[in-house]
Amino acid sequence: MNLANWLVRTAAVNGGKPALFHGRKPVADYATFARQAACIGAALVAQGVMPGDRVAIFLKNTPEYLAVKYGIWFAGAAAVPINAKLHGKEAAWIIENAGATLVFTSLELQKELVNAGVSCPQVDVFGADYQKILDTEPLPEVVSRQPDDLAWLFYTSGTTGKPKGVIVSHGMLVAMSLSYFVDADQVKKEDTTLYAAPLSHGAGIYSMMHVLVGAGHVFPPSGGFDEAEIFKLAKHFGSVHMFAAPTMVKRMTEVAKSSGKTGEGLRTVVYAGGPMYLADIVDAVEHLGPIFVQIYGQGECPMSITALSRADVAERDHPRWRERVSSVGRAQSVVEVMIGDENGVQLPHGEIGEILVRGEPVMPGYWQNDAATAKAFVNDWLLTGDMGFMDRDGYLTMKDRSKDMIISGGSNIYPREVEEVLLSHEGVSEASVVGRENPDWGEDVVAFVVKTFDSSVSEDELDALCLAQIARFKRPKTYFWVQELPKNNYGKVLKTVLRDRLASSI
Repeated sequence: MNLANWLVRTAAVNGGKPALFHGRKPVADYATFARQAACIGAALVAQGVMPGDRVAIFLKNTPEYLAVKYGIWFAGAAAVPINAKLHGKEAAWIIENAGATLVFTSLELQKELVNAGVSCPQVDVFGADYQKILDTEPLPEVVSRQPDDLAWLFYTSGTTGKPKGVIVSHGMLVAMSLSYFVDADQVKKEDTTLYAAPLSHGAGIYSMMHVLVGAGHVFPPSGGFDEAEIFKLAKHFGSVHMFAAPTMVKRMTEVAKSSGKTGEGLRTVVYAGGPMYLADIVDAVEHLGPIFVQIYGQGECPMSITALSRADVAERDHPRWRERVSSVGRAQSVVEVMIGDENGVQLPHGEIGEILVRGEPVMPGYWQNDAATAKAFVNDWLLTGDMGFMDRDGYLTMKDRSKDMIISGGSNIYPREVEEVLLSHEGVSEASVVGRENPDWGEDVVAFVVKTFDSSVSEDELDALCLAQIARFKRPKTYFWVQELPKNNYGKVLKTVLRDRLASSI
């Protein structure tokens, strides 16, 4: 099953329907979109690209991105999407590790690759060579692929060393896409999806179900995330879907509150890629309405571990709604999820352990890294590295990454629990809690706090707040006031950087 078949089938029955938009302007209908992909596939085959070969995409969000990705699949090759915010040397490492035969990029980013020593051929999608590719006689049909064949080589964010390449097959993405309709949200051809997050990550994965039903694909002219632009485009198109990291949802809510926007036109915002704090999602629903759905997944099981429905996120009448909206939902239809100990033995309901998952969307392993693959599994279960517990109704609540847990005086402290309390103060905009080495207790709890504008919140206030809600030993021993928290290209807070700051005495 080659995913490019979904594009061909949609074009056959909805060829005249506008497919790709740059802002409000339609730039390709489905027939044109499919033909471009077939031409790109033909050009790749003519250049000697074989089924299973890797072809990299180092681009900002642009309509050409989708045509290239489906063109790569058309030829039976595998896409290697690279975040355009990465440094040229970081991108070069991925290209070399993947053994990419060619890179689709832009002139601006191509210069970075050349400076980094990338030697494989590069095509500027805004240049003459790309136009020649689009003039190629299209492939008459999609190159056949099997469910286990490589479709997408996804490189992890690499916050603790070099990133690992996750092998993502066509079958994994089919299972993820079909599960989305059952467990997350419905999509109709009258809908549009808006790409404000990098297409190299979750937003790009979510293009597939929208192609399957013939929905529109909107690329903001800014090429990225701009709250005002999103609200304008949503109002124009109506029934807009988008993927957003929790930090993006928080920023959209803040802009909506300050500008009087209501989120008109936004039908579904899928938030994923990191923890969403209770105070933030409650605030978002209150100001933008019941439009939010949460997905929990990771590159090793893309977007397919659990889902928290629109009703669960928005409902306030259920006696346990706070617990449920603080969770990441229930297991999706195509996987099994359990909480296990270090040996993969299932733990009772309510007990904290590592989150384990198995099923069709789970990776077969890491690219050319048998050692890392072996460490990632126990008894055929994928070890997510995330800690959490499951209640009797099947709702999974995440605590933290296992490496972020703080052990003080022999007691386990989960930073997120402390962060939730700090964020409940109206004067706190962001907070991140890490452990600092203590010769007597093992670790101390330390908090990095970003204040809201004009806030005068003090350490004493936050201390009192913590003492009123959590055990004394969990409260931060030290507070550091910072202008912003360090984040990676996907909006996740880099706790490794914060720990490094502590180690060097800030």
